[in-house]
Amino acid sequence: MKTIYEEYNTPYAEHIKNLNSKSPDTRLESIRQLAGALKRREMPLPPRGEDVNNHIHTIYSFSPYSPAKAVWMAYMSGLATAGIMDHDTIRGSEEFRKAGNILGLPVTCGVECRVDFSKTPLNGRKLNNPDQDSIAYVAIHAVPPTQTRQVENFFRSYIMARNERNKKMVERINELFMPYDVKLNYEKDIVPLSCLNNGGTLTERHILFALSRALIQKFDKGGALIRFIEDNLGIKTSERIKEYLLDDENPYYEYDLMGVLKSDLVPEFYINAREECPDVREIIKLSRETGAISAYAYLGDVEDSVTGDKRPQKFEDSYLDELFAVLVELGFNAVTYMPSRNTLQQLMRVKTLCRQYGLMEISGEDINQPRQKFICDIMRNEEFANLRDTAWALIGNEIAASRDLSNAMFSSKTVKLYPDLEERIKVYSKIGKSC
Repeated sequence: MKTIYEEYNTPYAEHIKNLNSKSPDTRLESIRQLAGALKRREMPLPPRGEDVNNHIHTIYSFSPYSPAKAVWMAYMSGLATAGIMDHDTIRGSEEFRKAGNILGLPVTCGVECRVDFSKTPLNGRKLNNPDQDSIAYVAIHAVPPTQTRQVENFFRSYIMARNERNKKMVERINELFMPYDVKLNYEKDIVPLSCLNNGGTLTERHILFALSRALIQKFDKGGALIRFIEDNLGIKTSERIKEYLLDDENPYYEYDLMGVLKSDLVPEFYINAREECPDVREIIKLSRETGAISAYAYLGDVEDSVTGDKRPQKFEDSYLDELFAVLVELGFNAVTYMPSRNTLQQLMRVKTLCRQYGLMEISGEDINQPRQKFICDIMRNEEFANLRDTAWALIGNEIAASRDLSNAMFSSKTVKLYPDLEERIKVYSKIGKSC
């Protein structure tokens, strides 16, 4: 089913299509043309509301959306603000900001990465990473545009290290699938799916997406493919997923198959990440030096994966109080979480601990595949109204810190001026809304 922002049967179909052009200039020109059409009321305006989303991935990590297309989707979904959050790279932020300015959508920019907790009291624990103990996902939010280059330079060597590990994992996949005459060529099959050669990063999702394509080519869509997945790979598929994979006309077929593979196949080829994971203290330092906001990404015990690519597993919930104490000791500014991923009981516990330990709450839906909605309906619950304020505060931080890093939201000067976090959030939210 097509939505207002996916409908191509309009006079502006070519511009919408070109939002995912290989050329950033073409993408931005398409946004300009579409913005003009909206202004002239030649296209229907989307509903405007208070919804926010600070965790939108783009093609610079893994996503069906370029930065310009992501902003278009966010705007046409009715978001009040949008935030880019790619893995190990912030290269897409300039285009994201420009597209936001063209459409009049306030945006914020950040980067997500995996960090090493092995030199902390949490060494050996399963944190928020399904694949590896002692390694956790964290986010650097609200990077001022004046600091983008410094952040990009920091991650360059880590992207290179990740790329070497990616190649070794592809070799493992090829060994696993040799009996089925399925083989991936890293340079020909996987790299072209990414923006690796243009400042982006290449992730496990790219590898699995390429594998999905290879399996479709080998077994075709439908029953034979499902039987291979279940009988040969030992992966059980839900009735919902079977329905998707039996539909030859399913426009998201490759993404749905990738989700199935990611949920169960990763342990079979995964190689532990070390060299590409900076020590957690390095990320805290980088955030502080650039005037950005460091945030631990709470996952919580998973029972039924929202995105369909995570198995039921236990993560931080059994030692959450200890985790928060360590986060504060390390110097984290915030905790980021996704309300749709957790139960209300989990969320209320996190909210309580954030207030107890003086950590800012940030939220966003992890957008990286086309079935996901840009709006999280659960966040419309007034219990989470503060997450709208903090989204605006992220924008306020970028504005203030761009003028002077000493004006960053968590600088010693600002903390001394506004020691109460809630008051500080209100101040910076006001700055964000004034843009």
